[in-house]
Amino acid sequence: MGSPRSSGSTRGSRRRRWASLLGATALAVAAGGALAAPAGAAVDVDYPTHCIPPAIAGLPPIDGTTTAKITVDDTSPAVGDTVTVTYTVVTPAASNPTDLALPADIMTPTGKVTLGGAQTGSVTVTGPRKNDPVPGRGAFPSFSMTGTFTVTAPGAITLSPGDYNIHTSYILELDTPCTVTDPPAPVSETVTAADNPPANTRAISLGSASGSPGASVAVTGSGFTPGATVTLAGRSASAQTADTATVTANAQGGVSGSLVVSDLTTTGVVAYEGGAWSAELGAGPVAYVVIDDQPVPEGSQKVTTTVRAGTLSMSQAGDAVQLSAVDFGQGGASTGALRTVTVKDFRGGPAGWSLTGKVTDFSGPGAKIDAGKLSWTPACATKAGSPSTCQAGSAGTVGAAGATLASTPDGTATGGEFTTGAQLSLDVPSFTPPGSYAGVLTLTLT
Repeated sequence: MGSPRSSGSTRGSRRRRWASLLGATALAVAAGGALAAPAGAAVDVDYPTHCIPPAIAGLPPIDGTTTAKITVDDTSPAVGDTVTVTYTVVTPAASNPTDLALPADIMTPTGKVTLGGAQTGSVTVTGPRKNDPVPGRGAFPSFSMTGTFTVTAPGAITLSPGDYNIHTSYILELDTPCTVTDPPAPVSETVTAADNPPANTRAISLGSASGSPGASVAVTGSGFTPGATVTLAGRSASAQTADTATVTANAQGGVSGSLVVSDLTTTGVVAYEGGAWSAELGAGPVAYVVIDDQPVPEGSQKVTTTVRAGTLSMSQAGDAVQLSAVDFGQGGASTGALRTVTVKDFRGGPAGWSLTGKVTDFSGPGAKIDAGKLSWTPACATKAGSPSTCQAGSAGTVGAAGATLASTPDGTATGGEFTTGAQLSLDVPSFTPPGSYAGVLTLTLT
């Protein structure tokens, strides 16, 4: 008789353990109704939620209130910008219903953020498998999920918390979906997107690339505002010289005129609308060389030199990166650092450069880790005295499609020496078979 009672006791204990674990994951629910929240700033909002525990938990659906907050990394983006969204369940209203404690790092949340106003749709957000231990009868911790969306329309875009799911990796892989009972939930954050100005298509060409001081160079162009007054001007590096002329754009936006160039320091010619040069309303500079062929005074000697243009090149401090190990059944971030890459731009022209990277899938013993699991946080430094300033790429996924590691913009004077690198993180799924996994990250400089 003792043995059957022991078996029954074990089954009962095991069932209570399941109920504690699985019923607990119906997190952010409690009695209450939705409260409206003012738009225009990130605020906590309450909204009714319907959560369904896993069937094995033996618990009925739970209806109650979730408190959440939506934040963004940029409240004033422009059309085409990427905005990072964070969905935080601030105060899960439910508590652990049993005396049994739950271990740390068993909960992985995913969800949706609802867009409204000038742009509609939803943003998928995910969170790390990370939570503090939950004591018996204790309150559940807050958790956050992040994702991104691309701005496609100007105006006010509202963000509201949407449905979410809690995935538990403890004994079994199980889900507890929670839906907004009366969608959409109140607005928690609003971003105001600016419209990008039309692309500048203005362009000019010169009748000659060089001339003696005082020579006239023919200038033709297109893409200007029909009927606009257009200034033709010499440039010395980033400064304008005294050599100027004006023309009027025809009905098709074309210009045609000539500019007398006398300043020996002139290195290029520009054309622009308005009272002063701007990249938005201008074209050029197009290279132009003033040939100083004037005779020197008697008893004098003319001394000249030549600066030869170089190349755009890169080198790296090694070709192998060892990421940190992760445990089978736990998975998570396998981290490391990209080998430092040095870029030397000795071309001496107006063009900047871009260094991009893409990665293959990580192959291992009978399995693979998708390339999209690799993300990086780029960094870039500029050597003192360089005309250009290096810009690090955005943090995010590298993947097979690739991403920018670093770049410099086009300009009237470019070049220099730069060092760039990145912190790497590979999100390894929990039950990836043990072994070594390797992918190839290819860098391309253009």
